[in-house]
Amino acid sequence: MRFFVTGASGWIGSAVSTQLLAAGHEVSGLARSDASAQRIAALGADVVRGDLGDLDTLRDAAAASDGVVHLGFIHDFDDFANSARVDREAIETFAGALDGSGKTLAIASGVAGLVPGRPATEDDEGTVPNPRLDNAKYVMSLTERGIHPLLLRFAPSVHGTAGDHGFIKTIAQIARQRGVSAYVGDGSSRWAAVHRDDAALLVRLALEAPQQGNVVHAVAEEGVSAKSIAEALAARLELPTASIAPEDALEHFGWMGRFFGQDLQATSTITRERYGWNPTHPTLLDDIAAGGYDVPAVAA
Repeated sequence: MRFFVTGASGWIGSAVSTQLLAAGHEVSGLARSDASAQRIAALGADVVRGDLGDLDTLRDAAAASDGVVHLGFIHDFDDFANSARVDREAIETFAGALDGSGKTLAIASGVAGLVPGRPATEDDEGTVPNPRLDNAKYVMSLTERGIHPLLLRFAPSVHGTAGDHGFIKTIAQIARQRGVSAYVGDGSSRWAAVHRDDAALLVRLALEAPQQGNVVHAVAEEGVSAKSIAEALAARLELPTASIAPEDALEHFGWMGRFFGQDLQATSTITRERYGWNPTHPTLLDDIAAGGYDVPAVAA
């Protein structure tokens, strides 16, 4: 099969593309820059030049594919509403290209914020207002238009040791800047986690077996405590640890303060049963200990 992948040069997208290619599928990847194009070509995929705002390009690439894997997203937390708007326009464009085809439209989503107070499951639709969650619900409605929707719900930490610049790397950078590896409150809030290679395998399995369902949870660890994350970073970076009062989280962590104190747990029991998926790669704390989130010491 031939898949069009947005975000194909990114942390998760490059691993997904590699998985698909290794399994004998064809991949075309969206590249907004020369550097992205080079990374995609090096994977062995075809390059489609453009960005998420180039709707004609997205439409043509989707129409020429057997399925779309939309992993690209503008991670601008200072203007999240605009990021979600661009995402929605891209999704609507893909839907228009795939209308009535029975093909798969898979989009990156998340387990974060689905339900408060307990681990999220694949059956949860989400109750917390969130424009990206609204986009996911729109995708789920596309069955009425002859499109197979697939929500790829990733853990808040998709970790590894080869270039993750996501939430955990940001927390590590803040620790270096502040001279202390901190957590919020008593540090009992927990984040689900998954190694990116385990996540990439799961995406391939889900794309190859669309009849199995519409929601997958890329979650290997149900929840790793914020205190454990901070202590692992402290040990690796040779920093002290400290508790930050919830009311001071934004001042200490910046925009990350909105997330690090939240409890973002999730299960993947249903996903594992449906696809025979068994994560085998290192844990989040293992990758921290192995140096995957090292940042240079601040110059004196």
